[in-house]
Amino acid sequence: MAGGLVALLDDVAALARLAAASVDDVAAAAGKASAKAAGVVVDDAAVTPRYVHGVDPKRELSIIGRIAKGSLRNKMLFILPGLLVLSEFLPWVLTPLLMLGGTYLCFEGAEKIWHVLNPHEEKKEEPSTAQGPEAEKQVVSGAIRTDFILSTEIMVISLNEVADESLISRAVILAIVALGITALVYGVVALIVRMDDVGLGLAGRPSKLAQRVGRLLVVAMPKVLSALAIIGIAAMLWVGGHIILVGTDDLGWHTIYGWVHDLEHWIADIMPFADGAFEWVANTAASALLGLLIGAVVVLLVNGVKRIVGGRAKH
Repeated sequence: MAGGLVALLDDVAALARLAAASVDDVAAAAGKASAKAAGVVVDDAAVTPRYVHGVDPKRELSIIGRIAKGSLRNKMLFILPGLLVLSEFLPWVLTPLLMLGGTYLCFEGAEKIWHVLNPHEEKKEEPSTAQGPEAEKQVVSGAIRTDFILSTEIMVISLNEVADESLISRAVILAIVALGITALVYGVVALIVRMDDVGLGLAGRPSKLAQRVGRLLVVAMPKVLSALAIIGIAAMLWVGGHIILVGTDDLGWHTIYGWVHDLEHWIADIMPFADGAFEWVANTAASALLGLLIGAVVVLLVNGVKRIVGGRAKH
């Protein structure tokens, strides 16, 4: 009996170790998947604060909370199940779908640059000041629609990183990514939109140190938002271009990625002391350049279609 009990305890301990290892594997996979989606996350965090610009400060956190709930609902109820079905029955669709999302990111990045270079064509996008329930509802709905596109891209990138896992593991990992990314993005957004109020509060305190920190926050926040917007554009071009770069290679067209690999090898030969840093820079720069070129082509096509449609409408 004692021997049987010891054997049973050994089995339980082995199962516990296996379960712990599985949890660690899932957590590691979720972390890896989330890291790959970092570029889109930066863009999501950069885009969302403009939806509460001009809104009554007392309603900012409430609106951000509603947007976050809508984002999580989209991920868990629509995006995650849809991607799991595709990955299980039509896995070959994921690479083209990923590349389509990458093309959209390139377009978004190039379009923002186009608007900077052509400010006279830029429409001033200021959400309603939420003077009533309907106005606030429009703000939330618009933000959730934009988030749906970015959330889909985040989830597709994440799924691509764990495509070899079992169906259950993929579901758990994507659920963890959905929860983690949503909490991260909207936590950062809430911090950003309230930081100036925190600064004003500190500036009004009697402590000289608190006043200095408060004034620094108030002065720094516009610069932080501007920097975040620039980082978001760069991240979109880099991530979008890299997705397309890898996608073409996966689909059997190795030419472009072959050029990038040749460039990496050349840099490694002339700078062996850099330990791969410059190769990464070269790959990143090539991805961003490819993203800019593809995005520019799509921007030209979209603007051309708009002009044609607008011309026909006038006639």
